[in-house]
Amino acid sequence: MHEETTLRQDADAIIAEALRAVQPDTAVRRALEGRQFAGRVVLVATGKAAWQMDKAAANTLGNRIDAGVVVTKYGHAKGQVANYICFEAGHPVPDENSFQGTQAALDLTEGLGEKDTVLFLLSGGGSALFEKPLLPAQELQDITNQMLACGADIVEMNTVRKRLSMVKGGRFAQHCAPAQVFSIVLSDILGDPLDMIASGPACPDRSTCADARAVVEKYGLSLSNQARSLLERETPKALDNVETQITGSVRELCAAAAGACRARGYEPLLLTDRLCCQAREAGSFLSSILQTHAGSGRRLAWLAGGETIVKLTGHGKGGRNQELALAAAEGISGLDGAVFSVGSDGTDGPTDAAGGYVDGQSIAALRAAGLDPYVILGENDAYHGLAAIGGLIITGPTGTNVNDVAVALLRG
Repeated sequence: MHEETTLRQDADAIIAEALRAVQPDTAVRRALEGRQFAGRVVLVATGKAAWQMDKAAANTLGNRIDAGVVVTKYGHAKGQVANYICFEAGHPVPDENSFQGTQAALDLTEGLGEKDTVLFLLSGGGSALFEKPLLPAQELQDITNQMLACGADIVEMNTVRKRLSMVKGGRFAQHCAPAQVFSIVLSDILGDPLDMIASGPACPDRSTCADARAVVEKYGLSLSNQARSLLERETPKALDNVETQITGSVRELCAAAAGACRARGYEPLLLTDRLCCQAREAGSFLSSILQTHAGSGRRLAWLAGGETIVKLTGHGKGGRNQELALAAAEGISGLDGAVFSVGSDGTDGPTDAAGGYVDGQSIAALRAAGLDPYVILGENDAYHGLAAIGGLIITGPTGTNVNDVAVALLRG
């Protein structure tokens, strides 16, 4: 049965099954069913999975929710839900819609009483989507772009962004007081640190001003005097009006992908669910594993979940998952194997692709098309390189966001 499918068909099936397993609907329903609320209930949902989480909440609580505001990424809303106001906004750099959506959430939660509840549904991407800056928007966007370009990881970025925002680092929960905030969080950061997921709008902040200064110095970020002054304003370290339930994680994504590999006849091995390195290094590492085990006569699969980074050296188009895959192509050339990597939210970098796929024929296909993989990687142009050989993975927005998973498959 297994010989009837191609490596690409196996990859597509593994991706589809893994993504189905990490949809947030069941977890949101489980958190809300049977829960009693004394006063008004207003809903604020933000992040790439905000629409899916919001719909699950609306289906569970119905008219018990008085009003709602949803802020998600462009293309991630799939229709009107109840009477909620939905904003689609910029990611990974906040834009005017991010600011307007966040202001609508602030207005909705203004003046609530101690018996009222803010149902706060949070998922990855909220750092850009849920934002009310304390400095000019253009400078905030510039600082965000600087950190993206220099390869700062998500924790470093959020440590800085918290101090430039009216809602991050626990300040949104502070704004909602004396109302209670019941937060359901879909994690997209390794180790599930609540204060870093979407920059922790409803969580006491463990990072310090000194941590933020260290990030600025490490990457030589260019900041105005106003921004530097804001870095010295400490964030809330305690909140007494918040209850949080965390659901979903990259561990679940990896487990689901491993199960899908096993169902297709591969022996899976999870290498890590805390992958954190440059995308090119991860791709090269996975290709070296396939080289070592080639000729074993066994169907094997290695999985790595987490979030790699890309240090920009060129001006091309791509994302970390696409770059990881392309970086593996040379090492697996000629092998009966494949490497693919996908972002669980369905978008990889500023592209319409979720990730990339390469196999033992990809290098030959690139060269037949007159393309040099080293030049493509140097320009950070994995999107166009993979597009030329049918190596893009396109899922569309998935309704979830729990980091990335990379898989190396070997057929013997």
